[in-house]
Amino acid sequence: MTHILVATDAWHPQVNGVVRTLIATAEAARGLGVEVSFLTPQSFRTFAMPSYPDLRLALPLPGKIAQLIEAAKPDSIHIATEGPIGLLVRRYCRNRDLPFTTSFHTRFPEYVSARSPIPESWVWRALRAFHRPSRAVMAATPALAAELRMRGFRNVVLWSRGVDTSVFHPRSVDLCLPTPVFLSVGRVAVEKNLEAFLDLDLPGTKLVVGDGPARMALERKYPDAVFLGARHGEELAGIYAAADIFVFPSKTDTFGLVLLEALASGLPVAAFPVTGPRDVIGSAPVGVLNEDLRTACLEVLQISREECVEFAAAHTWQASARAFVDHALNLRLMQPEGELAEFVAEDPHFAA
Repeated sequence: MTHILVATDAWHPQVNGVVRTLIATAEAARGLGVEVSFLTPQSFRTFAMPSYPDLRLALPLPGKIAQLIEAAKPDSIHIATEGPIGLLVRRYCRNRDLPFTTSFHTRFPEYVSARSPIPESWVWRALRAFHRPSRAVMAATPALAAELRMRGFRNVVLWSRGVDTSVFHPRSVDLCLPTPVFLSVGRVAVEKNLEAFLDLDLPGTKLVVGDGPARMALERKYPDAVFLGARHGEELAGIYAAADIFVFPSKTDTFGLVLLEALASGLPVAAFPVTGPRDVIGSAPVGVLNEDLRTACLEVLQISREECVEFAAAHTWQASARAFVDHALNLRLMQPEGELAEFVAEDPHFAA
């Protein structure tokens, strides 16, 4: 069986889009005759990330990294994150002239600038340097791929995402909350822009699912909102199905798996017209994207839940895994093609 080794600094007990994407991709790849294994922080000592104690970074040693890679005997190496593990695996590959691929999951420039005075341009420069040797830089949407090319990234390819409709689907659940229920799911942190949602004057209930460093402060500031903390699996799926509208206030996500989970559960989406919701939803009648988030929340109440379910059904993890495997095993210098090439050619914003 063909074997792809994925190096990632994001791993359990973290619950985020990167971890969930990697796990779902590995499960779907088995159906393609490909084994995906992981080199993770579980093999090393870790420390709490400054300003975000729930996230722990590994303290990897070069010798241990080499030992783990050589023991795995992979046919291909993919570096999923730009953290300590990703950096040392990148160095291992460069020192041995081994080809590798990378993926762009997180908009670190915006995240860093939200927490520190470091200019975004400095972070973009570092990210370009990190990804420059990659034979394929995988991006989740055409808009993100085009932006990366505009910013000087090379060999950018598309790797979209999926949703498990056997878990996320409509069902009858009553949360016993005043309706309509406006739901937001995700990490409760400053970069998720939750206050833009919680500040809105809306009928019914504002419901937040997720945990993170901003949760306690937001609970104190918004006592009328309901904070449930982190929820997973069938419990999370039930909460989606019990809500009426999904609100996605983030302006920094590269995709947003929660968008597909909400749609598969029958929830139309209210969001800002930014990368992530704009690319997932596009012109499909399953959401409203508006710079006025309150207007989006109220207008989206008119959208059919059935259309949301039908839209999400077209996004499978099997298709996502096939794209990942193709890119990871096709280790040649790549040029934009297909959907990405058309997007770049037709959008004047990225013409340069």
